Amino acid sequence: MALTKIFDISSRSLAVYRRALEVTSHNIVNSANPNYSRQRIMLETETSNLTAGIVWGNGVKIDSVQRMRDKLVDAHILNTNQKFYDSNRQSELVSQIEDVFSEPSDLGVSNLMTNYFNSFNELAVTPNSLPLRTNVLNAANNLSAKVTSINQSLASLKGDIKQEFHQKVNEVNSLLKQIHQINYEQFSNAYNGVPVNDLLDQRDGLVDQLSQLVNINVVYDNTNSAVISIGGALAVDRMHAADFVAEEVNGKLNLKVKDGSYPIVLTGGELSALSNVYSKKIPAYQEKLDTVINKLVESVNAAHVNGFTISDPQETGLNFFEGYVNGELIINQEILDDPNKIAISSDGTEGNGDIALTIAQLTDAKLLNGNTLQEGYSSLINDIGNDGMLQNNYTDANQIVLDELGQLKASQSGVSVDEEMTNVLKFQRTYEASAKLIAIADDMLRTILEMV
Repeated sequence: MALTKIFDISSRSLAVYRRALEVTSHNIVNSANPNYSRQRIMLETETSNLTAGIVWGNGVKIDSVQRMRDKLVDAHILNTNQKFYDSNRQSELVSQIEDVFSEPSDLGVSNLMTNYFNSFNELAVTPNSLPLRTNVLNAANNLSAKVTSINQSLASLKGDIKQEFHQKVNEVNSLLKQIHQINYEQFSNAYNGVPVNDLLDQRDGLVDQLSQLVNINVVYDNTNSAVISIGGALAVDRMHAADFVAEEVNGKLNLKVKDGSYPIVLTGGELSALSNVYSKKIPAYQEKLDTVINKLVESVNAAHVNGFTISDPQETGLNFFEGYVNGELIINQEILDDPNKIAISSDGTEGNGDIALTIAQLTDAKLLNGNTLQEGYSSLINDIGNDGMLQNNYTDANQIVLDELGQLKASQSGVSVDEEMTNVLKFQRTYEASAKLIAIADDMLRTILEMV
């Protein structure tokens, strides 16, 4: 082997292990970067030469710099992300709804409704008592204020959800544009021989964020570009990125492709949670509440309209409630102005409180498909509580899966500083040995020259 061959092998080795040290250094400084994937330099033997029937080795070369990722783990994380962020956001929203109803408490509808009927029971004993009549109005006002407050709060929450839905859609569009840009850049760089591992890490981070917002499906084409669909609709590839918009149709909050004809089927991510609570859960809760309050208004008025007031002149045919309109429980203004117009006498005599007793007994009447008003309302509160508990359980279960997948991902893609420092020492020693070879070859060449 000629001395020049030793120089050639050694200089090539210096370049290879210098690059190996660069890759290792890159790993170490990105050890705290959550989106970074550990890179590993793959070495292989340089192609040998056949000279005079003898195979002469040419040293080492870099085959590739691999990015350590497990695509199966990544796919599981994306799928679980969609479930976790859906159930977690629903859990948070249902918790807010529970706060609106504030049950059980003295300020809840259940207790206020009980106080309302009890006030009539007390008034039945002393029908002409102005303080007891005032108590009836106070109880009615408290119940009315709470029912109105609940409906206003639910309407406000729906407004907040709708605004957040629009914001999340904008985030989706922004992420799709960024993924599209990286698809293009990694294709161009790979074609020109420029390393793309860091670009792919950025793209994976963006795809992960996207999976938190909406249900996605991800595949990779033959150029390693990410092809992503949302609810079956193509969202992004190397050639283009779709633009999505939010729409509300018949009280339902939907996502659709801009200028598209049909809404996207949302099954995961925060957008699914927002749409589900806005379009289904809150309307269902409001419908149950409306059923209870409408039946209360109907039943109380049906009894009260037959009673006689103790006002001068005496009146009959008055409704206690003007109605339940647009979520507002409205008390008859005439009664509010004059408590003597609470009509509880069945025969027009001042000491009669039969109607008050009839109204008080409504608390035990089976008015809602075999249930009392309290039982109907309790069913609503149970539905809200069960929904919240169910979403909490889903969230906890998915969190456990995400934690396990995160540990598995870290074992595959995470950077171990100890391991990298071991590699540093190994590559450093090999680099020093290659430099030593050059020094030895230089000494040998000098000896030969001195002999001439």
